[in-house]
Amino acid sequence: MIVVLIGYMGSGKSTIGKELAILLSYNFLDLDDYISEREETTITDIFKEKGEIYFRKKETEYLNEIINSLDNVVLALGGGTPCYGNNLSVIKKSENIISVYLKLSIPLLAKRLFPERGNRPLISHLKSEEELIEFIGKHLFERSPFYAKADYIINTDYKSKKDILEAILMQLI
Repeated sequence: MIVVLIGYMGSGKSTIGKELAILLSYNFLDLDDYISEREETTITDIFKEKGEIYFRKKETEYLNEIINSLDNVVLALGGGTPCYGNNLSVIKKSENIISVYLKLSIPLLAKRLFPERGNRPLISHLKSEEELIEFIGKHLFERSPFYAKADYIINTDYKSKKDILEAILMQLI
């Protein structure tokens, strides 16, 4: 089985994914890290040098590679992954995949993301938390219909890691 974690950047997919993998005795894989490794460069540099369209094509290619070759994995997707190409339908069609949307509110996303925006190509240009809140709101409006198609939705607002992990495990059992 592959447990796919989806959600907006900063929603905790990697943090929760690593812990979940340990609890399930699975491997953990972050799709962005996998892409960086395979492309031998950072996501920021891919966006800068080759553009978002190139990145999205590679993202789909590597997602399919992982889904078709691995098992017993917790996979954290990039925030936009389910929204591009046929990525979501590939995830939904596989009987071997359970998808979980980690849903975090806009103010809490902004609070997490603002200090680390320099490491995030899509938001690195934003100067204030207010701009970031507006950006996230617009993005979530576009992306929420994709995220909502996950098998399970876990609201993570003000929940501890332990509570989030328990909520996910309850759905997997």
